[in-house]
Amino acid sequence: MQSTKNKEFYSEVEAAQSLGISLMRLHQLLDENLFNDGMSRPDHCTFRYSDLVILGFWDRTTPNPKVVRMPRRMQ
Repeated sequence: MQSTKNKEFYSEVEAAQSLGISLMRLHQLLDENLFNDGMSRPDHCTFRYSDLVILGFWDRTTPNPKVVRMPRRMQ
């Protein structure tokens, strides 16, 4: 994650810039890991610094048998 000045909330654009990823990649991470229960992602999301940490983890990780991921919710 690129150096950021800690602030309380980050917009989607600020989060993507902080992580060094595109806005499209940020949306992909959110859709794959958070909004995967059939509900659509909100039009605008805000993030805390701790959210950026987990988003960075999701961006860097590939499937790893040592990391237990939450299963996708079935409808």
